This record gives sequence, C-alpha cells and structure tokens, in this order.
Amino acid sequence: MPESDALAVARARDGDSQAFRALVERHSRAIFRLAHRMTGNEHDAEDVVQETFLRAFRQLGRFEARANFGTWLYRIAVNCSIDVIRSRRKEDATDGSDELERASGAPVGQAPPPDLDRLVFSAEIKQRVTAALEGLSQMERAAFVLRHFEGQSIDEIGKVLGLRTNATKHSIFRAVRKMRVALEPLVDAEGLR
Repeated sequence: MPESDALAVARARDGDSQAFRALVERHSRAIFRLAHRMTGNEHDAEDVVQETFLRAFRQLGRFEARANFGTWLYRIAVNCSIDVIRSRRKEDATDGSDELERASGAPVGQAPPPDLDRLVFSAEIKQRVTAALEGLSQMERAAFVLRHFEGQSIDEIGKVLGLRTNATKHSIFRAVRKMRVALEPLVDAEGLR
C-alpha cells in the first residue's frame, strides 16, 4: 500500500530520496498533463515537469503539512508553465499537409478518402483549441485547464491560483466565453448546433 503524500513529504524532508522519488512518480503524469495543456507543447511540458519537481524539492521545507501536496505542486506547475509561456519565442506552426498526404496514401491532386476528411477536421479542431487557449490570459488559461481538463473543483482551483471563490469563477467564466467565441466557427461549419 502506498504511503500518503504527507508521510512521503515528511520522510523526504528528513533526507529520504526514495520518498521524494515516490512523490515524483505519483504526481508526474498529472503535472505533465497540466503543463502540456498550458504550454501546448510536449517538450515545454517536459521542461515544466522537471522544473516543478526541482522547485518542489528546493522548497520542501516551506511546504505546510496541513496543505494538500498535490495542490501545492499544481501551483508550482502553473507558475512554471506561465514562465515558459512568457519566455519562449513564437515559433512558426508547421503546415502538416505533407504528413496528411503520406497518411492518406492518395496521390497529389486526387480527392482524399473520407477518413482523411475526418483526420483533417480533427487536426483543425486541435489547432483551433490550441490557438483559442493561447488567446486567453495566463490566469484564464490556468483556470480553464484546471477546471475543464483536470476536473478540479472551484475551491481547488482557487487554492492553486491563489484566488478567492468569486475571482476563480469569474476567471473560468471569462475563459469559457472566449473559448466559445473562438470555436463558434467550427461548431457552425460542422453543423453541430
């Protein structure tokens, strides 16, 4: 039976590297998911995970045992993600059309098979969602990802972001409203209304 986070933190504070390793193994996937959704980039997400656990290790003495370790890690991960977003330069998005042609097996100039249409639309949705997320403020993006991708409660999100309940709700509301506006053309185009 795995030990609780509180016990593992106490052991890690006492110098037990295996206890901290257990915390990393227990939380790294969730932190990666959060970081990937925040940054939109697998490489950046891996960097965020590494930096999150490095900061957590360095600040372990400052962690208050009455707090939830997972929530504390999420807060560090959100801050690391925001740092990465601020510092990275805008990269040109790759076209991806060559990849779709190779996947379809259809010669250039011929109509793609029906499954390819679905693949193209799926790729477009992913691209639009990523672009819409990038259009949110950092606080809105963090609140939206924590609520709609990670399934966290308003209280948990407030603790992670250091916001009161009303401010948390307002950040999520603004993010949802902006996402709806950004994704509305896709809904209309696909006739999903």
